[in-house]
Amino acid sequence: MKYGMLSAIFAAASIVYPALFTTRSLGQEGPQSQSSESVAKPKKKPAQPVPDQAQPQEQEPEAPAPAEEKPIPSEFKKPKDVPKDTPTFRSEATTVNVDVAVLDDHNHFIPNISQSSFRVLEDGIPQQISQFGHSEAPMTICMVIEFSGRFQAFWTQGWYETLQASYGFLETLKPDDNVAVVTYDLRTTILSDFSPDKRKAEQAMSLLRIPGFSESNVFDALTDMADRMSGIEGRKAILLIGSGIDTFSKITFDKARRSLQESGVPIYTISVLQISRIMAEANGMSPTADLTFLQADNEMKTFSKETGGLSFFPRFVGEYPAIFRQIEDALRNQYAIAYHPTNTARDGKFRHIKVELINPETNEPLRLQNQKGKAIKYQIVAKAGYKAPHEVD
Repeated sequence: MKYGMLSAIFAAASIVYPALFTTRSLGQEGPQSQSSESVAKPKKKPAQPVPDQAQPQEQEPEAPAPAEEKPIPSEFKKPKDVPKDTPTFRSEATTVNVDVAVLDDHNHFIPNISQSSFRVLEDGIPQQISQFGHSEAPMTICMVIEFSGRFQAFWTQGWYETLQASYGFLETLKPDDNVAVVTYDLRTTILSDFSPDKRKAEQAMSLLRIPGFSESNVFDALTDMADRMSGIEGRKAILLIGSGIDTFSKITFDKARRSLQESGVPIYTISVLQISRIMAEANGMSPTADLTFLQADNEMKTFSKETGGLSFFPRFVGEYPAIFRQIEDALRNQYAIAYHPTNTARDGKFRHIKVELINPETNEPLRLQNQKGKAIKYQIVAKAGYKAPHEVD
């Protein structure tokens, strides 16, 4: 398999310690996308030009119009005068869907939690849960991979870790899962579209050999892919593999944060070069470079937490299999919750969501126990909110 072959090849070679804090200016471009079409949203077709006014042509005489028929009366026709006490129903009711994962202190999914133990708050106001369920479902994953000349130069530690994580995660997917491969440096490049055929993803990742530009515009890449995936139904997520450092994005961190919150796509992040950073710190890494990496870690944690994802910072390649299992548990095993918000204003504002586990009898935080009767520390993973529809939508 790809993963095993890479491990054998890379283990036999001496890994070159990356130049973490220097920027290379390379003249060549990165891998080209085989298709310029959108991952999830097709490009809009250009408007057809209006033809010039042509000379009037002879037209066939129109058939005589049929005799006007009286409309069929409907017994469900609404009377003009409606009593005040008559209930009315709105066809524009908003339904908010929230996928929730409850994980223990080992990031394992906790099953068999009843609906009555969940409480959903929107802007601090409790909501009535209208739908509740738990099932395993196929995943739709967009792998967003940093591949720049800064940290993924050919045959360096960053190049090795990036390919190990990418191929390793691909092998954990099931036949029904859809996956797309996207890379970013100075620009975002779609290498393969969503497909259950993992061979297409493997062919796309085979292009990851010589990186192009030394920039790493992670904010642009994440927001672009999240916007394209916002209309996809079912279990979906973005897996970011990279250093997390942004160098030249068009948008700021604050704008990227708001955009990802509104998209509703969970972000899972895997940071590379953790062990290299530890070694550099021991050898007297400059405070400026250390601060840059710490800021990148914090940004990756923020993106994951506020979108309902998870962030991982492995130091060794051997930690990857456990990370992949945790991502699979969190994505494939979730509680699907739906509710109709009490705030029906169509103002386009962001509504904050908080999911809690409570004891329905005492209304206090729910206490979970393991088989030995010991209390379990758990975390609730859910999106931070959603953007209300606008009146013009």
